[in-house]
Amino acid sequence: MTTEKQPDPTVAAADATTNDVIDALDAVAKHNTNTSTNTNPIPESDGLPKPDHASLKYSLLGPSLLKAGQDSVDQSKVSEIIYSASKGSKYFNREEAKDKILTGKIDKILAKKRRLETLDLSHERRTADNLIAQLEESRDLTQHIVHIDCDAFYAAVELLDRPELADRPFAVGTGVLTTCNYVARRYGCRSGMAGFVAKKLCRELILLPLNFDKYNAKAAEVRAILADYDPRFESASIDEAFLNITSYCAAHGLTPCAAVAQLRARVHAETRITVSAGIAANARLAKICSNFNKPNGQYLLPSSRDAIMAFMRTLECRKVNGVGRVFERELAAVGIVTCGDIFPQRAFLSHLFGEKAFAFLIRCYLGLGRTAVQPADEYERKSVGTESTFRDISGPDKLRAKLRATAEELEQDMRRAECKGRTLCLKVKMHTYEVVTRQVVLPRAVWAAEDLYAFALPMLAKLEGEFPGMTLRLMGLRCTHLVSSKKPDVLVFFGLRPGRGGEKKKDDGEWEQWPEDGGGDHDDDDTPEMEGDEAECGKDERDNTPPKARGEEFIPFRRHGKEILPNPSPSRNKQPQPEPPPEEEWWDCPICSRPQTADERLFNEHIDLCLSRQAIRDTVQQDESLAQQQQQQQQSDRATSPDSSTTMKGAAAKERKRARRDDVADPRQKKLCFG
Repeated sequence: MTTEKQPDPTVAAADATTNDVIDALDAVAKHNTNTSTNTNPIPESDGLPKPDHASLKYSLLGPSLLKAGQDSVDQSKVSEIIYSASKGSKYFNREEAKDKILTGKIDKILAKKRRLETLDLSHERRTADNLIAQLEESRDLTQHIVHIDCDAFYAAVELLDRPELADRPFAVGTGVLTTCNYVARRYGCRSGMAGFVAKKLCRELILLPLNFDKYNAKAAEVRAILADYDPRFESASIDEAFLNITSYCAAHGLTPCAAVAQLRARVHAETRITVSAGIAANARLAKICSNFNKPNGQYLLPSSRDAIMAFMRTLECRKVNGVGRVFERELAAVGIVTCGDIFPQRAFLSHLFGEKAFAFLIRCYLGLGRTAVQPADEYERKSVGTESTFRDISGPDKLRAKLRATAEELEQDMRRAECKGRTLCLKVKMHTYEVVTRQVVLPRAVWAAEDLYAFALPMLAKLEGEFPGMTLRLMGLRCTHLVSSKKPDVLVFFGLRPGRGGEKKKDDGEWEQWPEDGGGDHDDDDTPEMEGDEAECGKDERDNTPPKARGEEFIPFRRHGKEILPNPSPSRNKQPQPEPPPEEEWWDCPICSRPQTADERLFNEHIDLCLSRQAIRDTVQQDESLAQQQQQQQQSDRATSPDSSTTMKGAAAKERKRARRDDVADPRQKKLCFG
């Protein structure tokens, strides 16, 4: 491994004040953007002192700050342009308020750390050391995990149809950029940026509309190649995937580097787009490595503990998937800029950020991650939802029309996912960029648009009462606590045939989800939004019509980035695949409807047994019916003769009970006649 050690930035001391935190953020920005040759200082803005908005300017750079192709960009100039373009807008005011809240939160974190420094934390230190020792025992260095990431995927697909744009800056998406080519990235343009801001950074920027059908088709071509190297690869999104090539390398006598180079060459030759790859011992490291030699490159992290620890020691925390802008600021405040800084601060982590965040950071320090790779459709789905951004709307009629359209779109998603939901969540974003959510537990599991609309309408009406004259720019619905509506396979249920898919496993989410406790609110609104006619990830740039059918397969929209289509079969192998064995024939029993082996003697014996059971069942039902009639007769007798003595009633009841025992035949002695 050849990695150049970069100088560590200055971080905030333990007793840092708010100004110290800002200085630490400036150091992080310089460290992340590699602007050592930049001699232009950040100019003052409107007479305001620089420290007042330094953290806000850094936050306005967005979550795509570390995207490939940004190394030579002067991020200080980019932040000034974004700051000036958005200042005074509703988005800016909202971000400014959030920045002040976060600054106050960081002040509390620092105050808490100062108190902790006066205490004996030897117990916490031992607890952290014990956790490190336990995690070390679980380290698996035997697997070769690969993360494949298409280079500027949407832009690369568009370039196939418009090769004249190869040397010109262009981006895909007119409201919010979903991606841009590497020429545009040299100007500071990046995904998630508003189109009008990108135009200020690069006046020559060409904006192209989205074409999801084209992207889906190209992604299917790439997935077909990936299936030859790992049939159980995991699609992380439309343009990236995880593979475990351990078995492939052993079967073909190839090193991981050679196998990945072969895969990348095939993708380029057959699809005419390029992919980059990261090769490591687990998924977390592979995803980090895939961003090192972009575009059209690969990076191998040797599968040894020493190499991994050295790699993580100088790696910025922001480059770890799961650490966003907010958490980066909090970590920088307590002196953690690189993953190597986690170990000296291990005694404070659980107190400052919570137990789950503490475990997450320790795993980052050790460079640990999951090695299990499986198709995305085998993960247990937690929720199904849809949301869209639009121009500001208000008024009961328009809001209800938008709610009904959202419910109809969610119904399509629920149909494709083959599930129903027991909890319905409504999410709205005000014109002031304030996000409000409400949820209700449903009396039954639902999926139909009419039911979704009926249960969501009271929540919307309640919000209208809480916020008179409510004006929205985003609305979404999401169902949780899902119940499968798939038709069960009777043969699989009775164990007479193996299931089609593997065992469903829960997604541990080590590399793509932030821990719920102690870190769940770090980056809950990390997607940048600016003033204009934009849509999140270009959602408004397509209509709301259902996806077109491709034969018998429906291609769902990628609203949330997670690919849930089943993996293609490895049909491109040169060796012919053996024909699957013919399915065993089964006969359905006319009595119990259960499938039986297609053997005449066994089938007749089963029918005889079912008929015997049916006769017994009929007798028991007849007995119950007779008992109910006698009970009704007894109640009627009591009503007609209220003066009868208690002794006579008891004697009559005993007599009827004795007669019932004598009259009712024993089911075991009943004769069976079959004609």
